Amino acid sequence: MLFCSFGALGSFYSQQATYLSQSELGLSIGQMYYIGDLNPYRPFYRSQWAFSVMYRYNVYNRMALRFNYTQGSVEAYDQEAKNPILVNRNLNFQSKIKELAGGIEFYYANFYFGRNNGKKEVQGTCYLLAQLGLFYMNPTTQLNGETVELRPLGTEGQGTSLSKKSTYSNFQLCVPLGVGAKLQIRKNVSVNIDLAIRKTFTDYLDDVKSASYVDPTVLATSNGENAALLSNRSLDGDRHGYRGNPTTKDWYVYAGAMVSFRLGRGRKCFQLR
Repeated sequence: MLFCSFGALGSFYSQQATYLSQSELGLSIGQMYYIGDLNPYRPFYRSQWAFSVMYRYNVYNRMALRFNYTQGSVEAYDQEAKNPILVNRNLNFQSKIKELAGGIEFYYANFYFGRNNGKKEVQGTCYLLAQLGLFYMNPTTQLNGETVELRPLGTEGQGTSLSKKSTYSNFQLCVPLGVGAKLQIRKNVSVNIDLAIRKTFTDYLDDVKSASYVDPTVLATSNGENAALLSNRSLDGDRHGYRGNPTTKDWYVYAGAMVSFRLGRGRKCFQLR
């Protein structure tokens, strides 16, 4: 509301919302993990510390716009699996994750951040989170004590005569979907915890997609000896063994706790009544 309304009989001061009074900045610390071919089922397996910086604009008391930058890493190791088929496959990967996302928070109950109307400042609600994001990934592995990037090697024959697929991109889309709880602890300070899964549209977060191995001789000729060596690291050396599941996509998850601060106060307005 950009102007003061006037009534009759008496006067008082009210506070009107401004862009800054409806805006928040927050910092979140949490854990990130991955679900995919090298970890099909285990939540928080090999979870890594991660952080997120958030901007939130409170549109009204049941909805807010939220934008965040999240950074962490994910990894998985077949040698730690319980399934002997996966143990024999003997693959592993590590990847940094850098994500930009924006979307909407829907509150289950009315939430007036910064407003108490004479009541206690403490108030809380649960919420749903839905966003669209872009993230950077770069799957790597260890070979002879050195870190090797897997994408340029085309371990499944990408970009060669062995495959119709080209080399995948380091940048991919994701859809963060989550739930959380938010609590105002002071007039300008709130805390929240949430967990959001990231649906991705790639099966190469772990560099594994194809169900079978490509011909190592042809791959070595096209992309080098390291490509052939890292394509099939199975303990029994079977070229016709199981590599991956091409029918599913990879996911990653971030769970964190956040403190956020309101950036400004509402504008005081003299009114008559």
